[in-house]
Amino acid sequence: MALDAATLSLVANELKTVLLDCKIDKIFEPTRDEVLITLRSRTETFRLLLSARSGSARVCLTKESFENPLTPPGFCMLLRKHLTGGRLVDLHMEPGDRIVFFDFKCTNEMGDLVTNTLAAELMGRYSNLVLIQNGRIIDALKRVDFEDSEIRQLLPGLAYTLPPKPEKPDFLAVSAAAVVDAACRKDLPAASALGKVMGGVGPVVAREACWRAFGGETPLLACDLSEEQKRSLCSALEELKAEHAAGGTPTAVRIPQGDGTLKPVEFSFFAPRQYGPAAELTTYPSYSEMLEDYYATKDRTERLKQKSKELYKAVHNLYERAVRKQAARREELAQSEKADTLRLCGELIQANQWAIHKGDRQVTVQNYYTGEDMTIRLDPRLGPNENAQKYFRDYKKKQTAGQMLKKLLVEGEEEIEYLANVLYEVECAPGEQALNEVRAELKGQGYLKYYKQRDRKQKPADFLRYLSSDGFEILVGRNNLQNDKLTLHTARGKDVWFHVQKAPGSHCVVMSRGLDVPDTTRQEAAELAVLHSSQNGGAKVAVDTTEVRNIWKANGAKPGMVLYEVYTTVYVTPRPGLEEQLKVKK
Repeated sequence: MALDAATLSLVANELKTVLLDCKIDKIFEPTRDEVLITLRSRTETFRLLLSARSGSARVCLTKESFENPLTPPGFCMLLRKHLTGGRLVDLHMEPGDRIVFFDFKCTNEMGDLVTNTLAAELMGRYSNLVLIQNGRIIDALKRVDFEDSEIRQLLPGLAYTLPPKPEKPDFLAVSAAAVVDAACRKDLPAASALGKVMGGVGPVVAREACWRAFGGETPLLACDLSEEQKRSLCSALEELKAEHAAGGTPTAVRIPQGDGTLKPVEFSFFAPRQYGPAAELTTYPSYSEMLEDYYATKDRTERLKQKSKELYKAVHNLYERAVRKQAARREELAQSEKADTLRLCGELIQANQWAIHKGDRQVTVQNYYTGEDMTIRLDPRLGPNENAQKYFRDYKKKQTAGQMLKKLLVEGEEEIEYLANVLYEVECAPGEQALNEVRAELKGQGYLKYYKQRDRKQKPADFLRYLSSDGFEILVGRNNLQNDKLTLHTARGKDVWFHVQKAPGSHCVVMSRGLDVPDTTRQEAAELAVLHSSQNGGAKVAVDTTEVRNIWKANGAKPGMVLYEVYTTVYVTPRPGLEEQLKVKK
């Protein structure tokens, strides 16, 4: 569901009521598609989010906390230069279009007062933020040149022009009777016909009008509607227009899924009836709260995906390369195991030197082990003894290679296991700080040669902390370095350690305080180990558990890689909501 012009106009009115005359205090750009502006009035502070992300473009007030990049991007620095300290003097919207203009009264470099306008164009994949002064573009979040569009360019110095408007009349500006009259000329289902003839609203409005007019879904074509049905449809549209004029009711729709979760499917300025009794409708006190709640989970995932994309690709390539190298080593080892044939060829050549002459390309001799004839290839440049010695040398090389390959195969398996763990850490990283810790770890292991740690140091993240039903503290590592710290330095001998079997995951330790750990706590810790692993979501997952004193680390082992021989395996299925129930509130 995209934010349509009708709902956006109500969002803009709400923002204008709250933000007018506020001054800009701070500007951030958390991701490449979002700008966060902090504005202050005399008594309050507001955080305005402007998102140009294609799947969730919007403007709204937000209470969510964002992790900002250590170095501000170029567009963020430009906004700070031109807008910081500016006062919002007007907020208006282009009628029937999804563009909101924020006019700020600012002071330029010469000390003169100027009006800078930030245009939020919220048009799906063409969404953009454009900074304008005196009708000319200062810059845009996403520059559009002549190769991108022949119709409209967004480049510094060009005159700002509005995007081409669709020919459909605006739902809010045209009468309901005119809309119904135009729709009834089309040979389409009633809802589709409405959507074709009115602009500024999404399909949900057209469907809702038909639902309210006909008491449910109808297969009728618009051109086949009776006069009574036309009047009903006209009344339904007038009802929706009246709701909009009164300010509407911010409502989000969620539909139950097979796994018991609720999937957000729609939001609008009215309470939709078209989804029936199975849908859950949530009304909000403001449009900002509706938009923030509707897009919160999706945006959080998208932000992290953006930040981790480059690192994930690098680690994934390292993992794939390690897997390919391992396959090549196995193939080479299989070849080296045939080395006995080389030794046999050398022996048979030595035993039959009388029958071989320099220049021969092959010789057929009897294999005195089997009694069968055997054809051996020869180097015509060498004599019989030299050919035999060449086979013996190749035999020794293969023997030595086989021994080295067995050692390399063990190291390769350890490397693959380690990189699988790192890949899991990148996928599950909660933010930029966690990703930086993974980058630093890879740099320390020699995988990222060109990564430079920023000058601005961040406080290392703490372990994840939980409290069991029996009152025992349970600690979980966030990454490989934390796993080592937890298991090898923080935990003590009788503390109980948990880890999913043969899969990437976090170390989980019950701090026993020297006491016997009850079965209930062990069960909860095992479930937490599954929840913080690549097996999250699985049923009857194998989890190894042992006391910390039974764990050791091999010399030269990579971070997070430990060894243990004495252990018990339990099979658990994590219970929904357990993590939130046990989490220690800060």
